[in-house]
Amino acid sequence: MTESNERIQLRISNKKAYVWDVDDIATLRSKHHICGVLTGTLPHLSQQNVFLGVPLLLLPEEVVLLVEKELAVLVDDPSAHHTPDPLALEKWNDERKRTVQEQIAVAGAKESKEAGRSMTEAAIRKRREREEKRAKRKAQPQGEEDLIPQEPQAPLPPHPQSDRPSTPSSSYTYALLISSSSSSYSWYDASQSTYATIFSAQRAGVWIYPSTLYERARCAVFRDLWEKGYFMGVGIKFGGDFLIYPGDPLRYHSHFVATVIESPVSTLRPMEIVAHGRLGTATKKAHLLCGWDDEKKEVSHLSIEWAGFG
Repeated sequence: MTESNERIQLRISNKKAYVWDVDDIATLRSKHHICGVLTGTLPHLSQQNVFLGVPLLLLPEEVVLLVEKELAVLVDDPSAHHTPDPLALEKWNDERKRTVQEQIAVAGAKESKEAGRSMTEAAIRKRREREEKRAKRKAQPQGEEDLIPQEPQAPLPPHPQSDRPSTPSSSYTYALLISSSSSSYSWYDASQSTYATIFSAQRAGVWIYPSTLYERARCAVFRDLWEKGYFMGVGIKFGGDFLIYPGDPLRYHSHFVATVIESPVSTLRPMEIVAHGRLGTATKKAHLLCGWDDEKKEVSHLSIEWAGFG
């Protein structure tokens, strides 16, 4: 049993559960076999979906499992954000301005250093060219030196820092840093918006899953496979409810595609069995039919694999 203050906080927004803390994401994957789906991206690369980051979006079955196993709590994130008082808001705004000024100062100093280096190199190059021309004039025979026009000596350009303003320009670009977790804000308080059970979160209207027989069956099948040590992912691409991995999906391919059957008396047509078997074999997986008996609270499994006949 895990203490309530040590459980992972699953932040609920619009009936979906997110994990924002990177350490919690690592703990879920390495210790609890929970993968979820990373959904975060950069504002300027909003269309790319290859390299994603926080937050981690959890499957509803993963949420129910974590809460029932007392590994996580549900936090009603919108209600945990309270209206900040003027003093706290002013402090936050001053901190943001200070960060912006630091970035502008660093950018200005970097630009001044680069400009000074380039101007110095140009002055050195011009001086070297003048010295080479002077050496050529001296090498000319006596009497021909006067025929070569003399180039006036130009003074070295002043150091660029002497002409630059002492304060950096406000035209520099800067980044507005937004904390990934709201817990650092003084106006964020989740103490009255945290739920340790699925029932209490449902009663408060924060969470509604599972609410049907099929959803209960999905949760039961997910839990049964999880307790057997498997990792689970979304199986819709392979015609099922879950993909079942023998280890971390970053290291292993899935061995099974699971389809949840909500009742022992549910109708399963022969054509569906053939389709599941052929699709699973074509993708080098066995298809798993997972039945749920809501009265006995039992899960049963039946694997289908297409075989050739001679």
